[in-house]
Amino acid sequence: MEKKDNMIRGGQFIVNETKAEDIFTPEDFSDEQKMMRDSVKEFVDREIWPKKEEFEKKNYDLTEDVMRKAGELGFLGVAVPEEYGGLGMDFVSTMLVCDYISGATGSFSTAFGAHTGIGTLPITLYGTEEQKKKYIPKLATGEWFGAYCLTEPGAGSDANSGKTKAVLSEDGTHYKITGQKMWISNAGFCDLFIVFARIEDDKNITGFIVEKDLENGISMGDEEKKLGIHSSSTRQVFFNETKVPVENILGERNGGFKIAMNALNVGRIKLAAACLDAQRRTISSAVQYANDRVQFNTPISKFGAIRSKLAEMATAAYAGEAASYRAAKNIEDRINARKEQGNSHQEAELKGVEEFAIECSILKVAVSEDIQNCSDEGIQIYGGMGFSADTPMESAWRDARIARIYEGTNEINRMLSVGMLVKKAMKGHVDFMGPAQAVADELTGIPSFDTPDFSELLSEEKDMIKKLKKVFLMVAGAAAQKFGTELEEHQQLLLASADILIEIYMAESAILRAEKNAKIKGEDSQNVQIAMAKLKLYNAVEKINKKAKEGIISFAEGDEQKMMLMGLKRFTKYHNYPNIVELRNTIADRVVEDNGYKL
Repeated sequence: MEKKDNMIRGGQFIVNETKAEDIFTPEDFSDEQKMMRDSVKEFVDREIWPKKEEFEKKNYDLTEDVMRKAGELGFLGVAVPEEYGGLGMDFVSTMLVCDYISGATGSFSTAFGAHTGIGTLPITLYGTEEQKKKYIPKLATGEWFGAYCLTEPGAGSDANSGKTKAVLSEDGTHYKITGQKMWISNAGFCDLFIVFARIEDDKNITGFIVEKDLENGISMGDEEKKLGIHSSSTRQVFFNETKVPVENILGERNGGFKIAMNALNVGRIKLAAACLDAQRRTISSAVQYANDRVQFNTPISKFGAIRSKLAEMATAAYAGEAASYRAAKNIEDRINARKEQGNSHQEAELKGVEEFAIECSILKVAVSEDIQNCSDEGIQIYGGMGFSADTPMESAWRDARIARIYEGTNEINRMLSVGMLVKKAMKGHVDFMGPAQAVADELTGIPSFDTPDFSELLSEEKDMIKKLKKVFLMVAGAAAQKFGTELEEHQQLLLASADILIEIYMAESAILRAEKNAKIKGEDSQNVQIAMAKLKLYNAVEKINKKAKEGIISFAEGDEQKMMLMGLKRFTKYHNYPNIVELRNTIADRVVEDNGYKL
């Protein structure tokens, strides 16, 4: 038990200092993980990237065909235990596969994510032994495909309000499911649905495993006309007294909402991973175009306006990688610790991911917004050509847009991240109010006017992170104290607090990654990573300043407001400001020379 207590807990990053040597970075991939990454990249470059145009033409058969090929190579079973026909890979490796298989087109990325995540995982994590033996081997190999039926016309973010009913038959052998589900990814070619329905007047919905048999009261709407992810099959599914054997209840009666939420936790961090290679490919396409495009007798990659964009795009991708794999390894360590304590694979993985639900929500928001910005800037770098469907930017931009909506909208995830942190504090899992009170006391004390010693690499940046954590504790702590359990009703304050929390996690992850690699490989060789870490922090400080001020002036008044604003000024002040143009030029030099994002 002692080992568990010493382990990092979810959300603790905001009150603890994390050491660079304690985080996992993409530079730490094992040889086996690198081989897996390379085989996935090879598959994508062979089967998906050259067919990008076809995916834009709503070729659903192509998506199904490529999914089958991915199944034959074992890619659909990476997260499935070996005893059920999967590869049984560790959590970081499953993130890695999700990352590199998802970058070429959102159509395949959505099909892959819906099948391996919310289509398969609920059975892996909540199924009985019989259910797992019956269904998981087929799903792991791509013999069958899965889909997930949660959303209804009147139940989106409020998932537990679904009207789909499950009525027990008179002989007690099966349930009859009746209702309507919408936005169901993979509906057109799947063989199995995870369906959520309400039994009688239960408080919560219940999960069911439903085989797709069109003779059994199942019908479907036409393929939805969508902004992006054109070859991802998305349909409404109608159930009319569809018979489901009682042994196909997933988990326990009334336990469906918990299944839905925990499946989404995994889905959120995997969605962040799925946006990473999309950024790499978008940046690389933009750089290649900027190097080739000549205006005023000069490649446009030499112009400061373009270089600024490339640097910012690369920095966001770097921070996204750092934060995603940092959290993935924390989850993996937690899963392994639970297994060592005798937990089953199911229990260990469930609790491991649940422990880091805050980080999962943070990553989902941050990286989905980064890929949208990245593809938007990609269009701008291409200029008029970027608006043309003949270049890859237009489809990248459209595909990126859905990432901010599914797996819980970014607004819901923002509020969840802060809400979960407050709940963890109440349970005593994270000491939030203690440090928040300490910051409140510090505001009334006399500030230190000593000039700190910042001679060590990134020491000022790490000091800034400590101060930014004080900003979060000051704002969120005061809001929690003022509104108590009614805090969740003040959504705009929650959103502002969430943005501060998100920026801290992403900037800290970038700084720790750069510091760790500089210590291992030498500072000179990591000048670009160091520049990215500094640029990411500067951007975070600017955003945090804005969001914290917005929060403070909206709930504090008089002397309290003045004191908090003075504290904000103190906690967001650099001793030595970085030269932002110089940082961007250092980063741009590297990506332009590499003709792509090759960190």
